[in-house]
Amino acid sequence: MSLSALERRITDAIAARRDELVALTCDLIRFDTTARGVGDKARDEADLQEHLAQRLRGAGAVTDVWEPVPGEVAGQRLVPAGLGFDGFPQMVARFAGSGGGRSLLLNGHIDVVSPEPVQEWTSGPNAPEVRGGLLYGRGACDMKGGVAAMVVAAEVLSAQGVRLAGDLLVNTVTDEESTGAGGVASVAHGVRADAAVVTEPTGLHVGVAFRGSTLATVTVPGRAAHATAVQPHWTEGGGVNAIDKAVTVLDALRRLRDEWRTRPDHRHPCLPPPNVMVTTMTAGQWEVSYPASARLTCHVTYLPASADEQGCASAVQREVSQAILAAAGSDPWLAEHPPTVEWGPDCPPAEVDPDDAIVGVLKAAGDDLGHGTNVSGADFWSDAVTFNRQATVPTVVAGPGAVNIAHTVDEYVPVDELVACAQAVALTAVRFCGTAS
Repeated sequence: MSLSALERRITDAIAARRDELVALTCDLIRFDTTARGVGDKARDEADLQEHLAQRLRGAGAVTDVWEPVPGEVAGQRLVPAGLGFDGFPQMVARFAGSGGGRSLLLNGHIDVVSPEPVQEWTSGPNAPEVRGGLLYGRGACDMKGGVAAMVVAAEVLSAQGVRLAGDLLVNTVTDEESTGAGGVASVAHGVRADAAVVTEPTGLHVGVAFRGSTLATVTVPGRAAHATAVQPHWTEGGGVNAIDKAVTVLDALRRLRDEWRTRPDHRHPCLPPPNVMVTTMTAGQWEVSYPASARLTCHVTYLPASADEQGCASAVQREVSQAILAAAGSDPWLAEHPPTVEWGPDCPPAEVDPDDAIVGVLKAAGDDLGHGTNVSGADFWSDAVTFNRQATVPTVVAGPGAVNIAHTVDEYVPVDELVACAQAVALTAVRFCGTAS
């Protein structure tokens, strides 16, 4: 499908706003919206949201900027106990359609991960800079560049006098990097559409499947003793090195990971197999003492087919726990003093039918712009999962930049991809929502 005269006018107008698109991305990077934990004070989240709301109101949208109240998200597993929203507003802007068309939601998160180690950046993480066609700064790729692209796409449609038949919504949320609470709050607030695009970094390809993830904390017991003194056997009260015993757990997890990679029930056409990885380990209490315990954090990913009826990782969690305890049973000390396994946050998986309308429209838009768009898995969690599962809105990810550049020192997004993303989003809106006759 080639571009119509209207579509060519829209894409040309976006190309003409290249410098404005870069400037908006830079503006967003300058706001400090580093991801928070429970109890952390707000930074520039409210100022950034109002900045976007003002722009979109100026383009003709009706905007809603609100701070969710705890009751709206109470009991949601992605919202930690004690997390409040004072100073952390969500924003949705609605461009009303003329009627009779499908509605489209554009979503992005405004929080970014910590810029540490700051001293290693070529330019400051909140001091955006373009070098060699790449825009550098914390959040350039993940995902303030994507947010800027969808905002400019909506603004250009309005400026060009395009009246969509269906509503177009632009939704920006907090807390995606830390909890997912902003997306949950938006769904609870009633943000809905017939389909959605989250402009996370995918190199402009369309992501339709997402692995879930959950965290385990494994505590391996030892017995404190003086490191210099010759110790009797543990059955006679001698010291036990918890780090040595943790090797049993590490080996068990490695075997489980290798098994998962070969099992037929852990294969997916768009996603890699599930994985279990130890990401942190702390042990010991004194330099000359046997470590009395070792504490391991394990990151576990799982496929949509492995989720239980509630979309949770209960079966996967049982399998990991059983593998650890079975291995512990082969060690005399651990058999009598088994490790404990505590499960933390559980981010569910999701997938969209590759034949869904939004997938076809978005891919065709990218192809017609010459992107050579692929339909594949997006091997990272995003708010797309929340809209898919909690709002039953078919939601895909497609945005500028590469996810392997996210969270890195000297994070960047190609300026050409910012423009291309805005063009693809605008085309998708025109084709999916339709235009007023």
